[in-house]
Amino acid sequence: MYRWDESSALVQTVDFFTPVVDDPATYGAIAAANALSDVYAMGGRPLTALAVAGFPKNEVDEATIREIFLGGLHKLNEAGVALLGGHTVQDREVKFGYAVTGVVAPDAVWTNAGARPGDALFLTKPIGTGVIATAVKFGRAPAATADAAVETMVELNRAAAEAMLALPRGAVHACTDITGFGLIGHASELAQASGVTLRIDPRAVPLIPGALDLASNRSGGLRTNKDHFEAGVRGAGGVDPALLALLFDPQTSGGLLLAIDAARAEEAAAAFAASRVAAARIGDARPFTGAAIELG
Repeated sequence: MYRWDESSALVQTVDFFTPVVDDPATYGAIAAANALSDVYAMGGRPLTALAVAGFPKNEVDEATIREIFLGGLHKLNEAGVALLGGHTVQDREVKFGYAVTGVVAPDAVWTNAGARPGDALFLTKPIGTGVIATAVKFGRAPAATADAAVETMVELNRAAAEAMLALPRGAVHACTDITGFGLIGHASELAQASGVTLRIDPRAVPLIPGALDLASNRSGGLRTNKDHFEAGVRGAGGVDPALLALLFDPQTSGGLLLAIDAARAEEAAAAFAASRVAAARIGDARPFTGAAIELG
């Protein structure tokens, strides 16, 4: 974030990744939704984007490349974001994403460092995209489950962010989007930055339909997340192993995790419902107990 005057600040972020689905237009749309997410997670409004891409020489036809760019452009248009250009290079594998520029009020920025004891935790999208994508690669994912994962990945976090921005200023104490570190990883970072412990009820965490059945399809990212963050988690032993795996599962274009003032929790739930955002209240923040996350 770069503050340029008393009333506004510049927000810039960049994100790109290799394909997570076979359809090129859908891949482009997911990449766009994912890149925009960081701006929404700060309480900002994305304005412009620059495409960032890499393609193997002579291995991807022009029609496929065009579909990737069009899929991303359609999602940018949905978000009201102007595509100003971009840069493409030759690479051994396909990569695609965006550098995004947005604006935010300097005195109303959401960070991951403001959660307070008593805050209500809301998650705005179900989890499970990592294990589902791995299952798709090996032909183990039912079509309905794969479609459900795509539906959540292409969904913008715009409606969720705007619903919370409509609440009285200060209602949102902290926010982060859930991506590669998984729910527990990003929640742990929020807890550590805020100096609190987050109590999460695993049974309240929304799951993509069919994800639990595929939890044995664990990616390398899931194992890495577990190795890195599990030392700061209490109560994991009482959680079903398949569900616990999903809590560590790396997400693509995941939802927002928000710490909301407890006095505004019911108002927040109503605002999500009015905006047709299927947010779930998954726990609360407590004074630091020595662990970043308590499950149960």
